[in-house]
Amino acid sequence: MLTVAPRRGGRPSRLQTTQLQETILEVGTALFLTHGFGATSIEAIAARARISKRTFYHRFRDKADLFEAVVRRLIGRWLPPVEARLLETGPIDELLRRVAGQVLVVALSPEALALHRVLLAEAQRFPQLAEVMNEAGARKGVERVAALLARETEAGRLAIADSRFAAEQFLNMVLSGPQKRALGFGQPLNTAELELWTRSTVELFLDGCRGHRPRS
Repeated sequence: MLTVAPRRGGRPSRLQTTQLQETILEVGTALFLTHGFGATSIEAIAARARISKRTFYHRFRDKADLFEAVVRRLIGRWLPPVEARLLETGPIDELLRRVAGQVLVVALSPEALALHRVLLAEAQRFPQLAEVMNEAGARKGVERVAALLARETEAGRLAIADSRFAAEQFLNMVLSGPQKRALGFGQPLNTAELELWTRSTVELFLDGCRGHRPRS
């Protein structure tokens, strides 16, 4: 954990302010992912970060504001590698396999699985948490994949009436099985099984997108 050396008198330096912000985010991430949103208090965050509650409130409106910042910070780490795959060139089946593989690398990471557990556990009491996750990352991922599918449709290589709907279905197909297994609903897939899952999922998806174009 980052520590911030106090200054004697005056306002904290820009570096100290940045370090303090990072410390609160690190502490918030650890507590939220370990204990959940409801069981994590501002008092606990302040104590772990070695700050006062007043210092916390100078930087975040409330606990939900910190949670949103934590999610956006995590998404900021996870999304760029997926976006990089979408910028690559090549046959659509190869591109989608790369994208699917990177999505699974992210989704099956310990932090992502822990966040998913938090969202599942807190969904009824705090429905706004899922919206934060959706707005911060899931929606962007769908939009990026939809843009790729739209380009392929315009080029005549796919026949998709609604690229956004197709993108949502593709990501659901990629994620649902491996993620459920990693969360304890079955035996987690090993590396070879994940590779086969990815290849088979892409083939099945594209088989459904290469049919006759729907009549207008």
